Amino acid sequence: MKTIVINIGNTNIRFGLFEGEACTRSWIINTKPYKTSDELILQFTMLYQTHGIDAATIEKVIIGSVVPPLTQSVQRAMKKIHGFLPVLVDRDTPSPVRKKSKQMGTDIYANLVAAHFLYPHKKKIILDFGTALTASCLDESGDTLGVIIAPGIITSLNSLVGQTAQLPEIELTQPPSVLGNDTISCMQSGMVYGFLGMVEGFIDRINAEVNDDCFVVTTGGVSHVYKPLTEKIHIADKLHTLKGLFFLGK
Repeated sequence: MKTIVINIGNTNIRFGLFEGEACTRSWIINTKPYKTSDELILQFTMLYQTHGIDAATIEKVIIGSVVPPLTQSVQRAMKKIHGFLPVLVDRDTPSPVRKKSKQMGTDIYANLVAAHFLYPHKKKIILDFGTALTASCLDESGDTLGVIIAPGIITSLNSLVGQTAQLPEIELTQPPSVLGNDTISCMQSGMVYGFLGMVEGFIDRINAEVNDDCFVVTTGGVSHVYKPLTEKIHIADKLHTLKGLFFLGK
């Protein structure tokens, strides 16, 4: 069975083609500027052609969104392309994961659901390096232990550059040393090692609070930058949220 899973985020829309339960292809587009359903039909059709996907072979479409103004436009576009209504999943979709709050975002919920199915029999921390940096914790039985929400790395970097007169835009990569010797390496060090310290601090404090050594998963746009820099992160999976949406929509 072939399924298209779509995660509509504040910065990007990520697509995944699932063949059975395996995600075999994935691609992203910018969320903004918002587009009409007609514009999305054209864009999605071109992306299908680029990735060699025949729309007629897709049996299900699953959508999760944290951007309400765009959700219906994507739904209408996918219905026009495939001829059937996509499955919309959200924080109220039933799963073995038990939430403590009715305010939980669909992306955080999907991260917890994916971790519950993929990494059973241990407590988990899921770090999502998205528009916001979130840390979610789940126990072995599916109970949500809590969530942390902080400003995202790219969000913070854009704010820093936008609010200063002389700081340039930079690529978020590991600098050659912790102490920088020019503006770019100084900023890279601040963004990479500053947020690494925050992430490691989150992990240590969560482990102390739940009295366990949690299994740590990272996902999101820049998670690959941080995984090689610390032993506290066990696995980086850019498709983790998509997998959660897939489990919710099965």
